Amino acid sequence: MAQEGGQNRTSLVVPIVLIIIGGLFLVRNWRPGFDPWNLIWDYWPLILIFIGLGKIWDNTQRRKNPNTPPGISIGSTIAILAVVLVIVAFVAHGRNYTRRYGSFRARTNHTSQTVNLQGAKTASAKIDMGAGQLTIHGGSKEMLEADFSFSETFDAPKVDYGVNSGAAQLSISQDSHGPNFGRSENEWNLHFNKDVPLDLTINMGAGQGNLYFRDVPLRRLDFQVGAGQADVDLTGDRTSDVTVDIQGGVGQANIRLPKNVGVIARASGGIGSIETHGLKKDGDEYVNDAYRKSPFTIHLTVEGGIGEIRLSQEP
Repeated sequence: MAQEGGQNRTSLVVPIVLIIIGGLFLVRNWRPGFDPWNLIWDYWPLILIFIGLGKIWDNTQRRKNPNTPPGISIGSTIAILAVVLVIVAFVAHGRNYTRRYGSFRARTNHTSQTVNLQGAKTASAKIDMGAGQLTIHGGSKEMLEADFSFSETFDAPKVDYGVNSGAAQLSISQDSHGPNFGRSENEWNLHFNKDVPLDLTINMGAGQGNLYFRDVPLRRLDFQVGAGQADVDLTGDRTSDVTVDIQGGVGQANIRLPKNVGVIARASGGIGSIETHGLKKDGDEYVNDAYRKSPFTIHLTVEGGIGEIRLSQEP
């Protein structure tokens, strides 16, 4: 008996998308100068366009042949394979194209901003960044010294700051002009105060976070990135307990930990691997030799969706 209504068809879109992501990171291992996130961020709309065309073709064929038995969605599969071919072409010929016709990169703007302490004794900061590269250091005598480089796809970052009874509130955000089909740039270099205890929240859509907290009196970090790489340095002396919560969707998290400050870490990944160096397993957690022996402790939680998590203790 023929089945009534819609027929179940197998889609290979998700497996092929995973293969694309894995292939791009494999190319990165072969060519360290290649940045897969720029390519994904610039050309992800092609996936939607090709899949949409493929689904239109599949629906048209089903209307023409309603009694066709279930099988693979041919249109969607061919569409996503077309995306693969386009990405391969960009990877293979991107260097020659740039040399012959010039770069896709738009004009870059530069701005700098200094935020004075204004009597702050503690600080809470929130950073909202859609896409790009975020680099954080300590060592500043002011509350914040910031340098921003961004192409015309993005507006100038907005910095808001206020102090009430010694407690500072700082926020940095930015508007963008929607998807960009060319190569864009968005780099933030932030230097926080070396003495003021800091609670920091970071929300990134896609990109790379280079977070060096060795000279930052960090008390709490909540870092969420949709797709990209997070390199976080928590080494150095601490004057209080530190709570760190890192969550990533697709990408890699590299966390560098101190040797002389106690560490207890919880790491979990959906699809990917977890590597530890200098830590030992204690139930469902990882600890170092200084745990329960030093006056202060770093409490670390790392959750990843697809990718790698690496926890390494300094020598």
